[in-house]
Amino acid sequence: MRLRDKWEDDSNQYRRYNLKQKINSVIFGLAIGDALGVPVEFRDRDTYHISDMVGYGTYNQPAGTWSDDTSLSLALIEHLCEDSDLNGLMDKFVACQGYLTPFGYCFDIGVATNQAIERYLAGVSPEKCGGTSERDNGNGALMRISPLALHLYENFDFSYRSKIIEKYTKLTHAHPRSIVASILYVQLLIGFLLNIRLEKLLCQLKPYLEDYFKEKPEYWEEYQEHFREIFDREFYQKSREDIASTGYVVDTLKACLWCLGTTDSFEEAVLKAVNLGGDTDTIGAITGTLAGAHYQLEGIPKNGFNSWLIEN
Repeated sequence: MRLRDKWEDDSNQYRRYNLKQKINSVIFGLAIGDALGVPVEFRDRDTYHISDMVGYGTYNQPAGTWSDDTSLSLALIEHLCEDSDLNGLMDKFVACQGYLTPFGYCFDIGVATNQAIERYLAGVSPEKCGGTSERDNGNGALMRISPLALHLYENFDFSYRSKIIEKYTKLTHAHPRSIVASILYVQLLIGFLLNIRLEKLLCQLKPYLEDYFKEKPEYWEEYQEHFREIFDREFYQKSREDIASTGYVVDTLKACLWCLGTTDSFEEAVLKAVNLGGDTDTIGAITGTLAGAHYQLEGIPKNGFNSWLIEN
């Protein structure tokens, strides 16, 4: 069923209200975290302090401006509502040079995503557009893929969900490491949308993930080497100095989960994320998405830009 069909299901008003709340918590969380991080992207840690929405800075944009993270995610939501094919989604990625952006142009699109778009424009099929080398492990797929959780959370076939996540990741990032990161991220988001808290979810999700990854040796190897520690309590006891905040997909996912797991509110998690330095817009966006799903819409403070976004 298309996302739009679920939204317009008049036979179940509660379902429609529930879906609306979930969509808003994820997308508002994403856009808020993204916009908080945009002005300080690439700044060194502890050379600034963000406590509210500010403007200008790195890209000289007004306060509340979101980046490609939100634009590409909105494109995926449109695609899921329309139930178009992957060519339709890639066409939206091409259009995102100006479409679904605050001021008619997009900034900060990553190298791997740009290269995937160029391959598509050169006639490569969408399934083959993603880079496959170890260098193609930026966070460009992770930042745009959260709407899949909204599309899949009512489907309880873990393997099916993971294969869909893999398919959409490979549009821009086809290395096993990026695919494993996306599966981890979206499956966690689905758990939050089902109202499962982080500590309990990590315990419940781990055996399903490990069983799935073991079926593909390349996925199991990546999981074991790079991601397994996120299921250990000790990971969330690490100091801030031990958390990297780069655009590398492993660093990004770990930083976002650490911010969520070491705070007690949406606001704390997102501000902690954007004050790490480095790739602040994407780390803010993904943390905002996780925290939005975890704390739900009522957990997002309604002040300043947040209030404007929610009202409009």
